[in-house]
Amino acid sequence: MTILRLLFLGLFSLVTVWLWIPQSANTLTVSFLNVGQGDAIFIEGPTGIQLLVDAGPPDRSVLRELGGVMEVTDRTIDAVLETHPDQDHIGGIPDVFERYVVSYFLEPKIPNNTKANQKVEKTVEGSGAKRIIARRGMRLILGGGAYADVLFPDRDVSKLETNTGSVILRVVYGDTSFLLSGDSPQAIEKFLVSVDSEKLQSTVLKVGHHGSKNSNAEVFVRTINPEYGVYSRGCNNRYGHPAHEVLALFKTLHIRTLDTCEEGKITFTSDGLKVSIVRN
Repeated sequence: MTILRLLFLGLFSLVTVWLWIPQSANTLTVSFLNVGQGDAIFIEGPTGIQLLVDAGPPDRSVLRELGGVMEVTDRTIDAVLETHPDQDHIGGIPDVFERYVVSYFLEPKIPNNTKANQKVEKTVEGSGAKRIIARRGMRLILGGGAYADVLFPDRDVSKLETNTGSVILRVVYGDTSFLLSGDSPQAIEKFLVSVDSEKLQSTVLKVGHHGSKNSNAEVFVRTINPEYGVYSRGCNNRYGHPAHEVLALFKTLHIRTLDTCEEGKITFTSDGLKVSIVRN
């Protein structure tokens, strides 16, 4: 057995929680789930701590995908993080809470009076999960030396447009890291470069906003300097993602890209020294 320690470091608070969970292999696993036009990323730390970042659209696809990365008998997820309250990111959250017992729910706290968000609010409130407002400076301890840092928001985002208030997360294990930027626009990407330029470099980048030209500023991508970029998107989506400009940028920078539309679920493992792609 090992111990789960979720550590939230904020400007004004320090919360430490201990739970018992089973021991697993000494690798970090990050799976970009195939949920069509949306995001759902399942992370399992070296000691078995599980974090789900977003849950895709409201079509139960997230449950199908989780069934492929979790043990059949596993009915718990330690934490679910909502990057922002758009339907293609939160639509599957009620399904997740219906199937699994979730201990923590992290969110940027952006009001959004849509049916999808109202359903999430009702579901989470009735679940008993502890709610945490995600803010810069918080660190989620994933066990075995792995952790996830919240890089943004660094402020109250209750009056911001939903994409602008997206939670940006950097998952780190040893010399490897994963940058997850939700649907953050270029203005926020450039802000992070100005305050975090020496800390943004990551092995894998979830291409911002499904490959939208409104995200993925060249200075941001160059600063991250990833080995891999992952498009999480639906085939023939009505937004035209990924944009030609973004495809060209990643090609110019010689960044290898993978696409959930073409390849389905995309899973990486890390031993702390290098990442490997797990073929489905």
